[in-house]
Amino acid sequence: MSKIPYTGKSQQARQGQANQPTNVPADPLAPAEEFVPSENPLLEDPDALAARLAESEDFVRNNRSLLLGILAVVVLAVVGGFGYYTWRNQQDSKAQAIMFRAVNNWEADSLSKAIKGDGKAPGLTTVANEYGSTKAGNLANFYAGVASLKQGKFKEALDFLEDFSSDDYLVQSRAYSLMGDAQLELNKPKEAADLYAKAADHNANEFFSPGYLLKEGTARELAKDDEGAVKAYDRIITDYPTAQEVAEARQYKAKLEK
Repeated sequence: MSKIPYTGKSQQARQGQANQPTNVPADPLAPAEEFVPSENPLLEDPDALAARLAESEDFVRNNRSLLLGILAVVVLAVVGGFGYYTWRNQQDSKAQAIMFRAVNNWEADSLSKAIKGDGKAPGLTTVANEYGSTKAGNLANFYAGVASLKQGKFKEALDFLEDFSSDDYLVQSRAYSLMGDAQLELNKPKEAADLYAKAADHNANEFFSPGYLLKEGTARELAKDDEGAVKAYDRIITDYPTAQEVAEARQYKAKLEK
């Protein structure tokens, strides 16, 4: 008896196929002309599938070094990413512990100690510089920026606040506004007005945007941009008619349009 396996290419299969109708529907009740035989040779011909598998095995065998190298890179990337995530969390916890005393000094208006440290613990500047990639380090920039602004160190305040970012739209808007205050104190009303506008437009809302727009209008007046100031006041009147800043906006606009 033959030991040749029965496949779609064997003599028995060819003889069997020759005696079968070529258009037999899968559903006996379906019309024969609607039957469309599968065009995928892998489903009809096991030999083709075996050949494909052999080709895959040959590819793996011939490119073993390359594939192992790619696998090693992927593994290292996963391990490295996990390691970095763990390290960053540890750094953030350390930064929070260091910043605790600095924030207490900040809240007590001991601004110099808050920024530079009090001899017992580092200040916000240290936390911001050494742990800037952590959440605590990022927040230290905000605290240090506000403290520097209160101290009249406007350039330093601007530098700290520029390094701060937040997913909280209220806090980020506040940071833009504080940067505008610093620019205004540095006698740069145009730059200040742009930052106030940015604060107003950052997830605009009826609670804070009118106040930022009012500051924008004032800054544009200082920059001799009366047209821009009128536009800022008009936005308050039109977009936020119930805001308490509307009365001031009308008053300032009327003065410019005389």
